[in-house]
Amino acid sequence: MTRVIFVRHGEAEGNVSHNFHGHFNSNLTPNGYAQAERAAQRLKDEQIDVIYASDLTRTLETAKPIAKIKNLDIHLDEQLREINGGDWENVAWEELPNLHKESYDNWLNTPHLLVMPNGESMVDFQDRLLSAVKRIVQKHEGENICIVTHGTAIKVMLCEYYGKMLSEMPEMLWHDNASISIVEFDDYLKPTIISEGENEHLGELSTFSRQDWWKREENKEEK
Repeated sequence: MTRVIFVRHGEAEGNVSHNFHGHFNSNLTPNGYAQAERAAQRLKDEQIDVIYASDLTRTLETAKPIAKIKNLDIHLDEQLREINGGDWENVAWEELPNLHKESYDNWLNTPHLLVMPNGESMVDFQDRLLSAVKRIVQKHEGENICIVTHGTAIKVMLCEYYGKMLSEMPEMLWHDNASISIVEFDDYLKPTIISEGENEHLGELSTFSRQDWWKREENKEEK
């Protein structure tokens, strides 16, 4: 059995400015650095044999406290990056429906049809991530792996690991900055989701708890 602990990067500049950041290389906010420390403390007693991270700054900086507490190196892998947003990069979310109506509608409702203008398709993005994780799991069979990556990356992988079609991804929840999801792979690479979106360790540092859109999502779930 191979265990993979997925960690979403801490709160980054785009999460606060509400700009789309895929490959755009934004930094963590002060709160994001604090969240990364909380994630490291949450994982202090978890067995971790190797750490991988997307090569973007916000994931590397999130991985550093985990690496320090575990006395491990960080293996950077560009295949673990967020989706390449193309013309969406560093554009305010509120402007996207006007500037890129078709792709924005696909993002919300039909992600299996999404092709980012001058960027990456959601299908190719999912394939890239699944291939990267498969490669890492095969290389470290039987070990405990920590992978620090991005919000859409984790969502699109969990969609596959739940056995859902990409068209069903809008039904799935987004997960908080510096949240933790755990997936185990058997000898045949069959995934079992152990937990997803753990954010109790963040407490008052939670990004989602301060965002109006997330409160609306929670209210929809409760109805």
